[in-house]
Amino acid sequence: MKYEKLLPRFLDYVKVNTRSDENSTTVPSVPALVDFAHKMADEMRAIGIQDVHYLESNGYVVGTIPATTDKNVRKIGLIAHMDTADFNAEGVNPQILENYDGESVIELGESGFKLDPAEFPNLKNYKGQTLIHTDGTTLLGADDKAGIAEIMTLADYLINVNPDFEHGEIRIGFGPDEEIGTGADRFDVEDFNVDFAYTVDGGPLGELEYETFSAAGAVLEFQGKNVHPGTAKNTMINALQLAIDYHTQLPDFDRPEKTEGREGFFHLLKLDGTVEEARAQYIIRDHDEDKFNARKALMQDIADKMNAELGSERVKATIKDQYYNMAKVIEKDMSIIDLAEEAMKNLGIEPKIEPVRGGTDGSKISFMGLPTPNIFAGGENMHGRFEFVSLQTMEKAVDVLLEMLKLNNILKNEE
Repeated sequence: MKYEKLLPRFLDYVKVNTRSDENSTTVPSVPALVDFAHKMADEMRAIGIQDVHYLESNGYVVGTIPATTDKNVRKIGLIAHMDTADFNAEGVNPQILENYDGESVIELGESGFKLDPAEFPNLKNYKGQTLIHTDGTTLLGADDKAGIAEIMTLADYLINVNPDFEHGEIRIGFGPDEEIGTGADRFDVEDFNVDFAYTVDGGPLGELEYETFSAAGAVLEFQGKNVHPGTAKNTMINALQLAIDYHTQLPDFDRPEKTEGREGFFHLLKLDGTVEEARAQYIIRDHDEDKFNARKALMQDIADKMNAELGSERVKATIKDQYYNMAKVIEKDMSIIDLAEEAMKNLGIEPKIEPVRGGTDGSKISFMGLPTPNIFAGGENMHGRFEFVSLQTMEKAVDVLLEMLKLNNILKNEE
């Protein structure tokens, strides 16, 4: 194995349940994330990472790999998140399949679930590779413990395996609650103190992402009037029907299942209620700023129109921005994208630069003044029982980080 501790690290990390909780009011959202941060802090110190500290203010554990050159080299930050998505993460039992043939159905333990290339054609990309997958009862947690394992392996390599490798200062940050969209809200740019950073939180080999959705959340509250249905004519106002009427006024094809690329959408996440009152929860997404603002305006306009027709305020829309397209920040200096792209090409990896149909912690951190695009960590089918990752892709992620450090020296010195 190229990096002998990479797989054991990853397996150790994923067995710890760090599922975040969107209903929590604490930072981090669950005590398990505090415990995991301290676990990582101990391991960082054992490797030899310096100035390791846990920030009570935001739940991040941060450390430094000092520069091995006295040249004027840009300081790079590497960030990954510790939490996993809203799917069972208790009792993760990773399965290892060596030398996958690229065509066989993979049984997920004894769960009865399977990874079938007919359903998941991405499996065909992994012929001859070692796959780590679930036993079908939990997610795996490669999102983003693959990124953590890769960054820690890089640190171990630089400090203990090849300490003569020339590089500038590197800051490492592992944070909480990315999956519930709050992890980077309190990120401390001043404490992190780098020139630019990358989240190591992408998917398959070659992913390089700097353009994300802009995002907002919307909560619609519908107030009805409940009377006996036998005498309801011209009196009853059914809150559930109001919710349906509202939803049908949104563009029919602007839904996740009918859009791709840079096409935005409205996504109904949750609808519950009674005749008396109902509540609907949406997310709003678009890459284009004008279209994003128009989507938010439309949701408010529909509520206003319905209230006018009803003659009373029975539809309340609460719309809040969540994050913005980080391309607006990163496009001001594309050198950090060029750096990652050249590193991949030097290693024979085809960069896949595509807009993210989602967001990363970098979406918020970039708007705090620290440009932070996203590079691949290797996970596939993330956030559920069908998740898997290739060990070879994880190794290549470490290779790319090393090559980026090498190129960063060259690019800065030539300026």
